[in-house]
Amino acid sequence: MELRMRVLALPLAIAVAWGVAHTGMPRTLMRIFLSMWIHESGHAVAAWLCSLPAFPGPWFTPVAQERSWIFGLCLAAVLAFCAVRAWRSKHRVAAALCGILLLLQGFGTLVLGLRQAQELMIFGGDAGGMVLGTLLMATVYVRRGHVLHRGWLRWGFLVIGAAAFCDPYATWWAARSNFEAIPFGENEGSGPSDPSRLVGDYGWATGTMVHRYVVLGALCLAVLGVLYVLGLRRREAAAREPASEE
Repeated sequence: MELRMRVLALPLAIAVAWGVAHTGMPRTLMRIFLSMWIHESGHAVAAWLCSLPAFPGPWFTPVAQERSWIFGLCLAAVLAFCAVRAWRSKHRVAAALCGILLLLQGFGTLVLGLRQAQELMIFGGDAGGMVLGTLLMATVYVRRGHVLHRGWLRWGFLVIGAAAFCDPYATWWAARSNFEAIPFGENEGSGPSDPSRLVGDYGWATGTMVHRYVVLGALCLAVLGVLYVLGLRRREAAAREPASEE
């Protein structure tokens, strides 16, 4: 049963979310209850990695206009502590993820200028939605015995992650051949949309912007493809173990 679920769960979740992303009202509901929250979290995470305090909220993420070195040092300390704790607990993947985040924070804080950091924060909405959505979907392949494996939480993460990935990626995939699919304009209560700010305030060419989002989404799918194959091989090997022992 576990192997069958691993074979079907990920592609089925992506297929359903992709189909919903090409509808009217169902897509709106998916965005309100699922993908919008991950999108705003993407803005916040990108800001945090540049030591910009931010708080993700519904449809809008307030972000500080200046870096806070106290906030940055506190975040670095938390990431370092989590990396060490995960390593000592033999959670190698979690330790590696914390280490990568720590390196990214160092780059975003010490290398990027403030304008570049703000630019990354804006790009981090849809980009972060796709990356965080990929991480959420990847939890379906956690090892046996993990807290996410024992309960149903990973299946909820799979659904949320598929929605968070497919909602923005469907937009940028369509924009490859039709720039009218890009949500230029004003967001009610929060000013220009992310694409409008990237093009208008930071001088991105429209084609370049579309290309960057599409390539990032393709990389996320490639990562999921690798995890899918490795997960199947691991479960098949585990399924053969009792027979070999007998």
